[in-house]
Amino acid sequence: MCYFGYFLFFMDCDFPWINQHITDDPTRLSLRFGSQRAADILQIECRRRFGTKLRHTLALNPQFIFPSALAGEQSTSDALAAFHASLISDGEQVADLTAGLGIDAMAIARKTHIVTIDLDLAKVDALRINARLIPNLSTICDDCRHWLQLQPASSFSTLFIDPARRAANGGRVYALSDCEPDVTAMLPELRRVANRLIIKASPMLDIAHTLSLLPEAVSVIALGTTTECKELVIICDFSTAAPSEPEINAVTIASDGSVISQIQFTKSEELSAQIATADPLPGLWLYQPYPAVMKAAPMRLLSSRFPAQKLSPQSHIWLSSELIPDFPGHAYRVEQVIPCSSRTLKQLANQRIKASITTSNFPMTADQLRTRLRASDGPHRLFASTDSAGSRILIFTSPFIPTPSL
Repeated sequence: MCYFGYFLFFMDCDFPWINQHITDDPTRLSLRFGSQRAADILQIECRRRFGTKLRHTLALNPQFIFPSALAGEQSTSDALAAFHASLISDGEQVADLTAGLGIDAMAIARKTHIVTIDLDLAKVDALRINARLIPNLSTICDDCRHWLQLQPASSFSTLFIDPARRAANGGRVYALSDCEPDVTAMLPELRRVANRLIIKASPMLDIAHTLSLLPEAVSVIALGTTTECKELVIICDFSTAAPSEPEINAVTIASDGSVISQIQFTKSEELSAQIATADPLPGLWLYQPYPAVMKAAPMRLLSSRFPAQKLSPQSHIWLSSELIPDFPGHAYRVEQVIPCSSRTLKQLANQRIKASITTSNFPMTADQLRTRLRASDGPHRLFASTDSAGSRILIFTSPFIPTPSL
């Protein structure tokens, strides 16, 4: 499709019709209307699939255009975009080298001017339409590697890049060198053009190995929600001498992008911290760190930063006698602790318990134990682990529910 073909295809979306059929099944609409309503049906499908993730974007722009379902799937969420924008200062000169759907760029454009680059003409056209009322955002269709070569030295404060994590065959890739574009190969040009680089990377990456590939990295952020680690955000500063140790951050955000918890440390601080252990007893508080904390892995430091003790050095479960409101994780009240044996598991299976299950330092996965117990989800949570004496135990808990503020 030619340039004007894409642009007119998106501009021709019939939003009164879209709103009229917003709750209809897109598959049935396609069978009924075919290609004549392809652009409109695509917008309905994407709003059904990504309406929660992009609730704020769609509220600000009800006629937001999705160029494809894949673009919506690969896009960042409004919450993550709000956090990314918080890393940018007012007045910076910023370029997003892999703009995609442009959610990050539009969030940053509320603070400062940003140039967006993307090789996909359909995405570029959609972003031009979606950002036509945003004066701080300009869009270029080009390969960012070629575009960088045309830029003067030190022309940007910050470059932002989110390499595609799909191989040519459609499979998932994670290593920076396997993503497209390869950030590690671009480092000389990136250093020449900007003072700072912000990389969004897969949460599957090993933090230590990834930092070893980026000598100017000053910080890595494990960024997630209370249920999932979403990504690693790596910040490289080309304007100063490399630090002796990059700072590691675990940041957990709410649905609006606000920070729920944050813990910062270096690898040396983690290695030098002392581990304190405690036995689980009814009435104690039990904590399960948020996923971003688990990824950043300050497993020794948590006991020195908070008045909590680990169940054992290898079990990622913490305990305290008093509730710790700011502990970076989910809190539960211990109700019962029983030794784990084949006989115990058989007895529990006969009871058909209703509880979510978590395992840590235990010979079975949560799914395997759930099957063994014939358990179904319920309001309580069962933690299966190994204590400091090496004994396998089952800890039954109830979740902490904060009292709403008056």
